[in-house]
Amino acid sequence: MTDRPPAGAESIQSEARSAAPSLPGRPLHPVRRAIRYWLSRGVTWIVVRLYLRVRLVGRDRLPPGPAIYCFNHRNWVDPFVLMATLPFRPRLFFFGPREEDMGRGGRNRLMSWTRSTVPYRPGKNDLIGATRRVDAVIANGGVLAIAGEGRIHASEREILPLQEGPAYFALRSGAPLVPVAISGTSWLRLGRTATVHIGEPLHPTGRPSSEAVRQLTAQCARALREMVAERPELAPPGPVGRWLTELFNDWPEGARPPIGGKEGSASAKP
Repeated sequence: MTDRPPAGAESIQSEARSAAPSLPGRPLHPVRRAIRYWLSRGVTWIVVRLYLRVRLVGRDRLPPGPAIYCFNHRNWVDPFVLMATLPFRPRLFFFGPREEDMGRGGRNRLMSWTRSTVPYRPGKNDLIGATRRVDAVIANGGVLAIAGEGRIHASEREILPLQEGPAYFALRSGAPLVPVAISGTSWLRLGRTATVHIGEPLHPTGRPSSEAVRQLTAQCARALREMVAERPELAPPGPVGRWLTELFNDWPEGARPPIGGKEGSASAKP
């Protein structure tokens, strides 16, 4: 069972007192930020479960306090699956998307409205500002989820090379780095099971040197690959499922790439 949003004004006031970091955008009163957070988590919890069956494996491995979650990324819906599956506390933030203008696109506007994003604008040399916002999330007891591959991809059993951001932030903050493998979202079909698998937390030591970042990144990549290695590729759904799957997907190739030279291979399963 996953946590459900607690009811009543007391929970909202308690969340507001946690002094969640002020993120870019129009300033909001802490109570309004808290209301948006609980509302977005609650609505997402309901909506995702109306379409998918979700399962959380390894919940007992989740650290009780601040942490960096490094998750694989197959579909635009992945952050919402995490919002619908992970515990409601500690407060969950997402790093990115990497957009110059978070006001463009329905997905970006929605994520921005929730005030659960730590935006990174690469064209504006925003790395220092983004790092400070990450530090604020951790200092205030939150958890930060990062799509470590930096892009979406189509395969259920593949992990692309990880970027070094998650390991760097973990080493810088001292927070554990948690591998999180999402399965079942490469194609969205009504009633399909999406699984969020929590790996063993990786506890960083030392300074965020280049070598330490590379080693921690490699450990996280190995953990993710082990968790998805046996996952079957999914057969494409019907027209509605195909439309929903690709609704907000932004493929670097310009279109969904084939898997192993042929999409929906003989190993594909519903």
